[in-house]
Amino acid sequence: MGISKVGARSKVLYGVTRLTEEDLYLFNEGSHLRLYEKLGAHLMSFEGRKGTYFAVWSPNAKQVSVMGDFNGWNTQSHFLRPRGQSGIWEGFIPEVGRGALYKYHVVSQQSGFRADKADPFAFYQESEPRTASVVWDLDYAWSDGRWMAERGRSNAGEAPVSVYEVHLGSWRRVPEEGNRFLNYRELAPLLAEYVERMGFTHVEFLPVMEHPFYGSWGYQITGYFAPTHRYGTPQDFMYLIDFLHQRQIGVILDWVPSHFPTDGHALGFFDGTHLYEHSDPKKGFHPDWNSFIFNYGRHEVRSFLLSGGIYWLDVFHADGLRVDAVASMLYLDYSRGEGEWIPNAYGGRENLEAIDFLRRLNVETYKNFPDTQTIAEESTAWPMVSKPTHVGGLGFGLKWDMGWMHDTLEYFVKEPIHRKYHQGALTFRMLYAFHENFILPLSHDEVVHGKGALLSKMPGDDRQKFAGLRALFGYQYAQPGKKLLFMGGEFGQWGEWKHDESLEWHLLQYAPHQGLQRWVSDLNRLYRAEPAMHELDFNPGGFEWVDAQDSDHSILSFTRRAKSTADIVLAVFNLTPVARKNYRIGVRRRGFWKEVLNSDASNYGGSGLGNCGGVEADPVPFHGRPYSLNLTLPPLSALFLKSSA
Repeated sequence: MGISKVGARSKVLYGVTRLTEEDLYLFNEGSHLRLYEKLGAHLMSFEGRKGTYFAVWSPNAKQVSVMGDFNGWNTQSHFLRPRGQSGIWEGFIPEVGRGALYKYHVVSQQSGFRADKADPFAFYQESEPRTASVVWDLDYAWSDGRWMAERGRSNAGEAPVSVYEVHLGSWRRVPEEGNRFLNYRELAPLLAEYVERMGFTHVEFLPVMEHPFYGSWGYQITGYFAPTHRYGTPQDFMYLIDFLHQRQIGVILDWVPSHFPTDGHALGFFDGTHLYEHSDPKKGFHPDWNSFIFNYGRHEVRSFLLSGGIYWLDVFHADGLRVDAVASMLYLDYSRGEGEWIPNAYGGRENLEAIDFLRRLNVETYKNFPDTQTIAEESTAWPMVSKPTHVGGLGFGLKWDMGWMHDTLEYFVKEPIHRKYHQGALTFRMLYAFHENFILPLSHDEVVHGKGALLSKMPGDDRQKFAGLRALFGYQYAQPGKKLLFMGGEFGQWGEWKHDESLEWHLLQYAPHQGLQRWVSDLNRLYRAEPAMHELDFNPGGFEWVDAQDSDHSILSFTRRAKSTADIVLAVFNLTPVARKNYRIGVRRRGFWKEVLNSDASNYGGSGLGNCGGVEADPVPFHGRPYSLNLTLPPLSALFLKSSA
């Protein structure tokens, strides 16, 4: 392909390209999965000259130039050239190297609009309040080969999945140095050691994609291909994931394809038209978050988003994507009143284009990365979210059980004397528990905005609060479904989560917080060690009520089983501050039932009441079973007893 230099001022070589005709076809068709290899800024050499190839989609532009620190931010010195009718502008600028700052100066065909735009495909961005993109590479020597070869077992539906949800900027800070962030490389050994010691199988990071407003927690993304600069470079983030993988810890990333901020340097009104977003605010503007909504029906936008999801799995070795705010994507009338939304072609409220996009995302993810998981944060009763697309589902691997989270917390915040009237809040879940592949979350959303920390939500005096929270965690781990716990809850942080402060690690000098932390660690180990506790999380054969009806005493009991029935785990919960002695529970098996965990044990901060390590089943029929156990139920407690064949 010939090369020409257009104008002495241009200093841009044309004809140097990374885009094939197939790339253009797939991009314009909406099925390109790796645009990050083609668009954006890419370091390369041509005929012995090192430089950077730039390519940006701006179909309604009259003129696009590259401005940066290499040309004094001159908008008239380095012009790109349109590539046919694709809407892409491209060019090669010699001597522009790694670390160069740049933006695209876009002059629109529409009414003289012009703007300086950050690169939608930038791998790195400069520190706020500055908003330029940075020329960067993605070179990194990975050392996680063992994990990558075997991770399918750790991410499988029958595997124990216990997720520690983390906001990187506030997990730990350095108060001696102005309360600064830990960077990715500093976080790596500290976080890996802690997660390993606590027994979690995975971490989930609140969005690490670049976002200009730190207080958005990462949910207002402007750089869909750039890990935030706040904690280091892309390679530094790779190092963090690599380090976790070497310690056999999976990494899930929050990802937000539901909306994006209106910042002038970013995606909104990119080329003087509503390019990435719908033009009609009834479809293109989100009233809850004052942000734009992607136009899922536009082919090139689908290619952008599909590539944006695949990118983190491919380049950064992420083990899963948790897709945020799925409900807002599915419903055209989400948070809108009458007359504020536009029905679909059939007159309904379902966003057919978003549904098609989500299905395509999941199909392509599992096709290309079958050993990963996609997870939906979907807060309604939309059917078959985590069922395959070929049977009519959305194709996600897992779904957050938001109903469980809200019902369970609503129960546990009540004074124990009133709980007998609300036992249905706990038992209702089993009517739908196996309709989806659920994760049971106690997430960041429940410990902010005046809701209080988990510990402070619990009723009673301090001793009862700790006992109540231990019982809550016990109930979470006993229920069918994978587990998720937001940082700070595991040791009983008293205050709400604050994104601009460190967690209250100083509390661990006190025994009750140490005991709670030890309880969560032991719950994780029981959950991981016992197939009965995780193997049939998505199968009704793994769960059986013993007694869900004793609301007068606020006591619940049920069993968990594995595919092999050799081992059975009985879970019993006394959710009042009154100890119950000689309380009989029916079981189907004779022999000794070992008390494997007791939340009231003294090493967890409890009173030490229990069953002396276990009990022998009596040949006394009860609860419709041929045998029964005569138990002591400590106050506000969770008991786990195991029977082995």
